[in-house]
Amino acid sequence: MDFSRFLSDDFEVKSWVNAAFRAVQQEAPGKVDAHAATLVMKLQLFIQEVNNAVEETSHQALQNMPRVLREVEVLKQEATFLKEQMILVKEDIKKFEEDTAQSMQVLVEIDQVKSRMQLAAESLQEADKWSTLSADIEETLKTQDVSMISAKLTSMQSSLAMLVDTPDYSEKCVHLEALKNRLEAMASPQIVAAFNSQSVDQAKTFVKVFTEIDRMPQLLAYYYKCHKVQLVAVWQDLCQSDLSLNRQLTELYDTLLGTWHSQLQWATQVFRNPHEIVTVLLIQTLGALVPSIPVCLSTAMERTGQETKLNKLLELYDATIHFAKGLEAAMLPNLKEQNLVKVMELVEAVYGPYKPYQLEYGDLEEENLLIQISAVPLEHWEVIDCVQELNHSVNKLFILASGAIDNCIKLTDGLGVCGLLKALKALFTKYTSDFTNTLQSIRKKCKLDDVLSDSLFQEDWTAFQNSVRIITTCGELLRQCGDFEQQLANRILSTAGKYLSDSYSPCSFSGFQDTSSAEKKSSVKNPWQEYNYLLKENPSEYASLMETLYTLKEKGTSNHNLLSSSRSALNRLNQLAHHLAFDSVFLRIKQQLLLVPKMESWSSGGIGETLTDDLPNFSLTPLEYISNIGQYIMSLPLHLEPFVTQEDSSLELALHAGKLPYPPEQGDELPELDNMADYWLGSIARATMQTYCEVILQIPELTVHSTKQLATDIDYLINVMDALGLQPSRMLQNIVTLLKAKPEDYRQAAKSVPRRMASSIAAMRGLEC
Repeated sequence: MDFSRFLSDDFEVKSWVNAAFRAVQQEAPGKVDAHAATLVMKLQLFIQEVNNAVEETSHQALQNMPRVLREVEVLKQEATFLKEQMILVKEDIKKFEEDTAQSMQVLVEIDQVKSRMQLAAESLQEADKWSTLSADIEETLKTQDVSMISAKLTSMQSSLAMLVDTPDYSEKCVHLEALKNRLEAMASPQIVAAFNSQSVDQAKTFVKVFTEIDRMPQLLAYYYKCHKVQLVAVWQDLCQSDLSLNRQLTELYDTLLGTWHSQLQWATQVFRNPHEIVTVLLIQTLGALVPSIPVCLSTAMERTGQETKLNKLLELYDATIHFAKGLEAAMLPNLKEQNLVKVMELVEAVYGPYKPYQLEYGDLEEENLLIQISAVPLEHWEVIDCVQELNHSVNKLFILASGAIDNCIKLTDGLGVCGLLKALKALFTKYTSDFTNTLQSIRKKCKLDDVLSDSLFQEDWTAFQNSVRIITTCGELLRQCGDFEQQLANRILSTAGKYLSDSYSPCSFSGFQDTSSAEKKSSVKNPWQEYNYLLKENPSEYASLMETLYTLKEKGTSNHNLLSSSRSALNRLNQLAHHLAFDSVFLRIKQQLLLVPKMESWSSGGIGETLTDDLPNFSLTPLEYISNIGQYIMSLPLHLEPFVTQEDSSLELALHAGKLPYPPEQGDELPELDNMADYWLGSIARATMQTYCEVILQIPELTVHSTKQLATDIDYLINVMDALGLQPSRMLQNIVTLLKAKPEDYRQAAKSVPRRMASSIAAMRGLEC
């Protein structure tokens, strides 16, 4: 029987009993009672065994207990004794310290004396060593063995370090430096030969020697001089060749870039900081060129014509940019190993020659743009040619403007934005001036400011059609100006936006942003991307640039006023084009109306005067002048149809941006504003009616017949207006009312019209008001 289950934590009596009887039921179902009796007997025996074991264990524990208690007591006594002994030892130590304090002080002083004596002995040894080495150095110098001489000088240098406090220390220093100079002079031919032949082993030897004698800067000076002389000679050969300056610079830069790669590979085997050394080599070479690059650039600019000066500069700068990008790509993988201060000096040496021209970029660009736009002809003998040139000039204008953005980014990397905006303003000012002069010329060619003396009426819509084309051109100007301004803002922010940090605030006193320490530590700065000539050279312009960038960033590139003055100037051009078109239509009407006050028929008696006053008014017909005007106005919708039928976004933009003279009177319904053709028709009609009223009031005298005739003419014009869906003006209605009023009813009729008008009409009719 397995009694181990009784020790389990999850023991259950029922489960154990069931398990014990399950096997018996399967094997011998009839022997369950016998099996139960056997189990009970076994359990009783097991209980008896357990009781015996417990009793025996308890007996043993009782016997061992007195011994454990005795051992604990002994241990306690020993601990007490140890404590007492420790106290005694502590007291003895304290007493010893008190008794021997003076003796210990004496020992400390003796030890200090010993140390000083040892130091003095070493000093004497070094002094003796210095004397020995000084005596032997001359013999060593005669051997011409650089390594041996270096070892002697190193030992002398170590000895000299121990003789700092000696009276003749300075003399010894001078003597040692003189010996080093003799060694350097002795080794200089070998050094030059080693650097010229690119011998790694010899160069390593000299690096070791010059490091030991603290003359490494002098060794590097030999290295720089050897290679610098070769590179300067290459440049001088290029300058004496027939190559263009652009080609000369390209060849020089290719040589320098090749030198960088070859020398870095060689210097890595020789020097501890090869990147810095090769960087300094390029810096010194660029500074030693004769003639210098700035002088060459200045000479090239003086020899270049004004019209190609900027293009020539960009061509030369492109070669420099190519070289700079090559160097940047070569340095970038090991930028962390570079001396960033020296790299920035190299960046300055590469870009420095162009700094004066970058600072003058705005003036250079303005001069270039004005020369280019002056070459765009707008004025021609024939009006149609002028119109075509105005249309063609739009694309030319914005090609020049877009090219200016490219020039700014290429030459200044976005730092010349202020100069660019100034140049663009000058470009648009010049263009709008030329455009305005051309419009004035077209007015003169079309004789829009001349009123013909004869009364011959001829319809000529050519001027109006040309004017509509000019309005379309103005719309194209406005549309492209909006697109260009958006493009300008986007490119400025994408290119120059890197100069604006998140910490910049236009309210700060300094006007500049300081990079936070967290930003500085976040990554290694790339000096080739950090070059900023404007910050130091022109802080005020840099502050203006930052403000512009901040405004673009905060308000968005679609909400800005970079070219607000230029947009206003183009809107004025559009307005002038509208007036040109309006005058070209209204001229014919005005010519007819100006004849009205001079017509003799108003005051002279004729056949009509002999007729009775009771003759009906319908027997009168409108005079020729008003018939011509009426027919002319009735034909206007046909000629204004392009405003409605043409799907021209430029024309639509210009028409909505422009304003016509003679706006609707206050209080009038304005359905015409929804339709540009109706808007134009309404403006011309109002101009006609107002001018007609003005010339009527200039008539000196009206007979009875001419009064009826004039009223008939006015009624005819009002009918024309009604036929076109236009309202007659109140002034014209008042005049016709006064003209139709009978003499006896005139005073009553005059009460509802302005007094001055009533008086004028009464004077014409010879009535008393």
